[in-house]
Amino acid sequence: MARCGELKTLHGTIKTPVFMPVGTVASVKSLTPQQVEETGAQIILGNTYHLNLRPTSEVVRDLGGLHEFMQWHKPILTDSGGFQVFSLAKLRKITREGISFASHLDGSRITLTPKSCLQIQMNLNTDIAMVLDICPPFPCGKKEVADADETTLRWAGEFIDEARGNGFIESGHHVFGIVQGGVYADLRRECAEKLSAMDFPGYAIGGVSVGEPEPEMLQQVAAATPYLPEEKPRYVMGVGTPPQLLKMIALGADMFDCVMPTRLARHGTAFTPFGTINIKNERFKLDRRPLVEGLDNYTCRTFTRAYLRHLFVSGEILSATLLSLHNIHFFQDLMRQAREHILAGDYSSWSKEWCERYESGSGKR
Repeated sequence: MARCGELKTLHGTIKTPVFMPVGTVASVKSLTPQQVEETGAQIILGNTYHLNLRPTSEVVRDLGGLHEFMQWHKPILTDSGGFQVFSLAKLRKITREGISFASHLDGSRITLTPKSCLQIQMNLNTDIAMVLDICPPFPCGKKEVADADETTLRWAGEFIDEARGNGFIESGHHVFGIVQGGVYADLRRECAEKLSAMDFPGYAIGGVSVGEPEPEMLQQVAAATPYLPEEKPRYVMGVGTPPQLLKMIALGADMFDCVMPTRLARHGTAFTPFGTINIKNERFKLDRRPLVEGLDNYTCRTFTRAYLRHLFVSGEILSATLLSLHNIHFFQDLMRQAREHILAGDYSSWSKEWCERYESGSGKR
């Protein structure tokens, strides 16, 4: 089911499959927008909940929108805040109308409803707005997941109706519905079918990579993609490792995001075709090689593993910048290769071989 496509937005056309670096609060950690662009990134993420707390969506609106505010002039997708239902479970209360949070900054109450969530994303002038949804935890009983799905679907309908009514979609912005359903294939299918009937510009598969084993995560994607429109983009939220991305592309997924490249970089971890390495290890003290031979990014073109190790063990901030730049480029280059092999018709064999090499760690690291 691997496929290539193009998604046209107000700030440019995105070639899929695509990996989207995460810039939660209008910044991809440790990198400038120019550096992010140099990795080959076509689109980045912001977060509705966090940006509405600080500096507030009204401030961003008054300063020209999120693109102008952060000086990123390519597409932006904003996550609605639904994931905070999962990650801030102790600080929130879910009602029929929306989600009430205690701010993690000062404890003040904030309420997100489908209408207010859309308004915040309109203030940000995002290219792709995500509906407000409920992300169930793992593990979670079937009835609890079914009840959460019912609310997610009701909010999705309210959100898309509001977006159509105020001209947001007509003006060229996209709205993505989010398929939930936990680990229950029948609930995933039902949610996908009901969202498809609402005719969203695009669809996401949420509630994955929240603690479940990888086989179950892949099963959740496989349970949803066949029931989503073929002509619309499919976005798996919050994933994943390089092999996971390739396996989900084979299941018909098109778009991905994850904090992993920058988060692991700040802990000294770099991605290679043979798995990850931790640059602080003593064995790299005299290593004159780049992180990955022949990979065309500033870090690999310019610096040795020995120097990168020196920066990290010395506590230099530059180590996070250089490793983040490399890691994000590694993911972008992997998506480029995936697109090439899909078009060449040999994606299945290529991706299988790539994953086996990466997961076995065979070869020279």
